[in-house]
Amino acid sequence: MRGTKTTPKRMAQPDERFNSALIGQFINKIMKDGKKTTATKVVYTALEGLQEATHRPALEAFELALRNISPAVEVRSKRIGGATYQVPMEVRQDRKTTLAMRWLIESARKRQGGTMGKLLLQELLDAYNSTGAAMKKRDDLHKMADANKAFAHFARF
Repeated sequence: MRGTKTTPKRMAQPDERFNSALIGQFINKIMKDGKKTTATKVVYTALEGLQEATHRPALEAFELALRNISPAVEVRSKRIGGATYQVPMEVRQDRKTTLAMRWLIESARKRQGGTMGKLLLQELLDAYNSTGAAMKKRDDLHKMADANKAFAHFARF
């Protein structure tokens, strides 16, 4: 039978310094062209700065920043009877963290001036304080889901 096999979910290797799979996954998302050492330096620079700025352990502050920008609901397109509806649906936990990391990195790369470590630090601080571009992205997604909640009953199909 075709298409019935699913591949198992692979977890990222934990990083060396914090022994956290979450930071390992974040390093992998930052990485470009297989340059993991460079990505690791960037992430550790940002986490050191985050620890100094927040006066909390770096891992704890990072998790809080990610939690702040993680979306609770998202809209998905569903085609029903010839019409396409934007149906609000809850987001799975693994997708929440993936989206939060993606938005964080995307907003850090769009910032101007400074090294990637500093830009990432600024974006992490904004996420920690529930402000910034990544937070705006989450709020926009929530607004869209709220505007389309009339179609929530289509989520069951």
